[in-house]
Amino acid sequence: MRKIALLSALLLASCSSEDAPESKASAAAQNVSKAAPIPADAPVILAFGDSLYAGYNLQPGEGYPPRLEAALNAGGTPARVINAGVSGDTTSAALQRLAFTLDNQPIKPTLALVGLGGNDMLRGLPPEETRANLDSILTEFDRRGIPVVLTGMLAAPNLGADYTERFNPIWPDMAKKHKAGLVPFFLAPVLGNTGLMLGDNVHPNALGVDKIVAATQEQVAKALKQAVEDGK
Repeated sequence: MRKIALLSALLLASCSSEDAPESKASAAAQNVSKAAPIPADAPVILAFGDSLYAGYNLQPGEGYPPRLEAALNAGGTPARVINAGVSGDTTSAALQRLAFTLDNQPIKPTLALVGLGGNDMLRGLPPEETRANLDSILTEFDRRGIPVVLTGMLAAPNLGADYTERFNPIWPDMAKKHKAGLVPFFLAPVLGNTGLMLGDNVHPNALGVDKIVAATQEQVAKALKQAVEDGK
């Protein structure tokens, strides 16, 4: 994966194997055992994405899906969040595994989170391909009657204005077309703060994950409650 140097606040680069420093670890792992119990009949959220969902270089329980699950339940929104993130996934790779992933869920998800596109950008793939793949992914969720919240991505500024103008509108356009919820930029809460990032300046550390959870929890909770109501 080629490295992309970032300008201004947008910190994206190629993946490294550096772990999060212990001094930056959040209380996430310690709090897992204290998390609110999940009701047996809690609705399921499928987190379908790449390494930003998979919990790259984090300890068990520190990634976005488990921390979101803990926050939702602690806040009075019963939910079980299934982590279907795969590190390195492009939108093309994710599309190829989507049907298999959905077919093998023991319980149909009430809501899906879709977080993809960062690896497409890092590899310099044509935005038109990213758009078409995301469109197909959301169409499949539509076909199965599973509402979606998209967590968006932005292009690195040094890729140029043309690339940015073709890439950045993909998420709001797809949200509008498929009537999906939208988090405009998933990494916004950690931008420019190295204390919230792993050494690769791409992935959040455990503290960063907690910041992202805090920024998205309310929106996800509202979308889940609406999906439950609509499904009755």
